[in-house]
Amino acid sequence: MASGKSTVGRLLAAQLGWDFRDLDQVIETTAGRSVPEIFAAEGEAGFRQREAQALRQAATLRRTVIATGGGAACREENLNLMLASGPVVALAVTPDEVARRAAGRPDRPLLSGAADPRAAAAALLAVREPFYARAHARVETQDRAPAEVAADVLRVIEALSP
Repeated sequence: MASGKSTVGRLLAAQLGWDFRDLDQVIETTAGRSVPEIFAAEGEAGFRQREAQALRQAATLRRTVIATGGGAACREENLNLMLASGPVVALAVTPDEVARRAAGRPDRPLLSGAADPRAAAAALLAVREPFYARAHARVETQDRAPAEVAADVLRVIEALSP
């Protein structure tokens, strides 16, 4: 969450000359409402079902950079599909940075109502870390421009490609 997946993903897709898909945008388009509205109406479980469906469809695409939501990889079936579909790169971010980037943003339903967003971010990252650790690679985002992160992701992908 708030690691820069969408921004970096768009830059990476442009560098590769590939398509770009942001799963949250796909879900919003399909549902006809925003992520916070989906969370409010269907809860996190409903959103995660929509996310898994969008991921299954996206995994069939080729030459496409896919930015998943931060929780997408935290379902075993999603993570296995991601790992089998192509290089998976986790963008590393600290709880402090998540709280700073997501401050005042109502489109972050898991943080927007938290009394202590930094603590909420730390708790989410702690739960998610074992899943993120299974990515093919990890790239740091702290104090780095999106273009610099995208360049590192491109180098990682090139190194992972046969």
